[in-house]
Amino acid sequence: MNTVRDDRTAVATGAAVDRVLPRAGRRIRRAASARPVTVALLVALWTVGVVSGSILAGPAPNLLAGAGIGLAPVAAGRWWVVATAPFLAPDPVDYLWSSVEVAVLVGLAERVLGSARVAALAAVVQVAGGLLGLALVAGIGMLGGRWAAQLEGAVAVGPTPLALGCALAATAMLPALWRRRLRLLLLVVLAMLVLYSGLLSDVLRLSAGVVGLVVGAMWAARRRAAAAAGDRGRGAGRPAAPSRRESRVLVALVVAASAIGPLLAVLAETRVGPLSVLRYVFASPPPDVATVDQLCGDPTAVVECAQLRGRLRLSGVGPAVMSVMPVLLLLVAAEGLRRGRRAAWIAALGLNLGLAALGLLLAADTAATPVEQRVVLGPGTHLHSWVELGLPAVQPLLVAVLLVVARSRFGVRAAPGTYRRWVGRIGVAAVVTAAGYVGGSLLVAGDYVPPPSLPDLLVDLPTRYLPPGYLGELEPAFLPRGAVATLLFEWTGTVFWAVVLAAGLATFAREAPPHERGDLDRLRALLAGTSGSSLAHMTTWPGQSYLFVDDGAGRDAAAVAFRVLGGVALTTGGPVGEPRRHPAAVAAFAEECARQGWTPCLYSVDETVATAARGLGWSAVQVAEETVVPLAGLVFTGKRWQDVRTALNKAGRAGITARWLAWSDAPRWMTEQVRAVSEEWVADRGLPEMGFTLGGLDELADPAVRLMLAVDGDRTVHGVTSWMPVHRDGALVGWTLDFMRRRSERGGTVGFRGVMEFLIASTALRAQADGVEFLSLSGAPLARLDRGAQVDALQRLLDVAGRSLEPVYGFRSLLAFKAKFSPRYRPLFMAYPDPAALPAIGAAIGRAYLPDAGPRQLARLLRHVVAR
Repeated sequence: MNTVRDDRTAVATGAAVDRVLPRAGRRIRRAASARPVTVALLVALWTVGVVSGSILAGPAPNLLAGAGIGLAPVAAGRWWVVATAPFLAPDPVDYLWSSVEVAVLVGLAERVLGSARVAALAAVVQVAGGLLGLALVAGIGMLGGRWAAQLEGAVAVGPTPLALGCALAATAMLPALWRRRLRLLLLVVLAMLVLYSGLLSDVLRLSAGVVGLVVGAMWAARRRAAAAAGDRGRGAGRPAAPSRRESRVLVALVVAASAIGPLLAVLAETRVGPLSVLRYVFASPPPDVATVDQLCGDPTAVVECAQLRGRLRLSGVGPAVMSVMPVLLLLVAAEGLRRGRRAAWIAALGLNLGLAALGLLLAADTAATPVEQRVVLGPGTHLHSWVELGLPAVQPLLVAVLLVVARSRFGVRAAPGTYRRWVGRIGVAAVVTAAGYVGGSLLVAGDYVPPPSLPDLLVDLPTRYLPPGYLGELEPAFLPRGAVATLLFEWTGTVFWAVVLAAGLATFAREAPPHERGDLDRLRALLAGTSGSSLAHMTTWPGQSYLFVDDGAGRDAAAVAFRVLGGVALTTGGPVGEPRRHPAAVAAFAEECARQGWTPCLYSVDETVATAARGLGWSAVQVAEETVVPLAGLVFTGKRWQDVRTALNKAGRAGITARWLAWSDAPRWMTEQVRAVSEEWVADRGLPEMGFTLGGLDELADPAVRLMLAVDGDRTVHGVTSWMPVHRDGALVGWTLDFMRRRSERGGTVGFRGVMEFLIASTALRAQADGVEFLSLSGAPLARLDRGAQVDALQRLLDVAGRSLEPVYGFRSLLAFKAKFSPRYRPLFMAYPDPAALPAIGAAIGRAYLPDAGPRQLARLLRHVVAR
């Protein structure tokens, strides 16, 4: 039997492979036909590599000299190297990495610009970028020094400059938001590589990127000119300047890049760039033992020998962590800048000014060192050495200037007392670590060489809080030799700065409430007056903040309810109040979020609000489907109402009646059973109960909410629904379904099937008799009616999420159930301004829907999704 089963499995597997391979082949052919230039570059790269034997061992020296780009080959008359360099790579890893770069960067450029334009662009970028790079190398050669000597003798190969130039040219055709971010990110990274690493390939990447940027800008200018000439009435022209929020993001990127740059010098192979000396500030590596021994062999270098030996003693784990503290501090400040925090601006400014001062001290100390003993700059005096001495101070100073220029963008203040608590924590950490170091060291003074006294420890205490790179410039009065002494000596500053980092990050992550949270009376007045939105009553639920918009005369005309989760301001539906003021409310909400440094997200809004958001340049995607049942002329006749009639008849035969009442009017036996039914429902699923736009037991006690319960003659509650009121012009015009629970089919008492149909139909009849216009059966999250329209990638992703969660929460089944009532369908949207913030928005929505879910419940949810 096993053999038969194995044979069948093999046959099935073979058939599946036969089906998959043709599909894969067709996709590859379609991709190749759509990106012919990209494919041609990849084929040329690998063909030349195979023919020349360069793939496994890299190009041979004679091939590298004849095809690689460099100042020496061009000076020797081999001008063709400017065009041949992209078709070789230095080693096997570079062949793979270069292939990825070409496939992604050139492929994207070809998709945006077209094949013919990218083919011309690739030639221009490679030739002009290569010549510009060689001109820069020649200019650097005039400075003299190690960097100039290394660049003048270097030869480079690889298609990376070409790919980066094409990518930067393609950014000209992107929306302004992505264009600014990608250009800034790529250019800052390329510039940092030149300044910190300094290889010839780094210079060529930057020069090719600049050429691509210029070419793309020229194409974009021509396109804008053509658009302006063809449609002057629409005001075609240059894109608007960055918004306040976008300016914050761009400045934060610059600060973060300036922090990470020195680490590039630590990780780079050569470290010959003009800013490579800053690695001694941020991540000072321990000196080489051979260098120390060589220097200590010189009897005239006693002081330098002592300093380098001290740095050798500072090469443990604690100093290694301490050495990257300035980087981490700047990254935390950059996160605060992204959120618009004034305190982060002050911290970033102070850190960069401090680093500029430290750079000056390092330059002064290095300049005072005898020429023949310079470990950092190497021997000799040349212009490049002065550039290396000056730039470490100039670079953070330029960042500080940028922060001063952009200071008006960072005005968000925390809640009162936030920074007072932060300073208190820092003060406690400073006192505890200082007392621990001094007191502990006195107890184990014998573990130091020589044993320190109390004055020695007090003098040395400030140095425990400095980066190890600067400790190496100071001759230590004593050094640890025991385990406890080493722990105190190396970890005192690390522990203190770790507390500063954690407290600062927590402070920036904590949201400051922009308004008082006691505005429910004002909101309820709007809801009872002119709202009309079927989901508006959800704005009264706990956990909301409110932004009110007046009518110009000081009276509230509209309001937006939202909650801030992880820096995302997430609305509960759209604005409430006068419909004509809803666009103004959306604009005011966007402005408030920009001022506070939040990412705005209008969630579960109707088409009108989504259109107003699109008018601000936002995007929108459908996240739910609302179903509305008109009550005018409603009768349960005909085949389409058969399930509803069956439920009504079955309830009548079983003696089950519908009870319409408020929670406060329900007798105790009834409310206790409702709680039990709800708890059974949650327990049966064993999964986190959802909130946000899905109400629970707590929302039933609202005096404005009504319950419809199915109760039999034995006072058994078989099911319950809750209904939220909808008003327009002061009159009740509808009810919106929220809470739905039915008694489970296990245990002693079994709820009858069809109880939900019975309850909704009974509510419809009751509301119709009261003159109400409609029932809203609310929205089904992650479910939608297929209207045949073409959808984008995000919509497809949400559809996949809906299918994945269907076996667990049944959103699509819920939408199918509501179809029994012949409703009208209304799409509900999520509107957002920044596609880059979608991961953060998704996380905020997840936290909103599952606020109380712990790790165990989330793991169980994941298992359910995977298993089903």
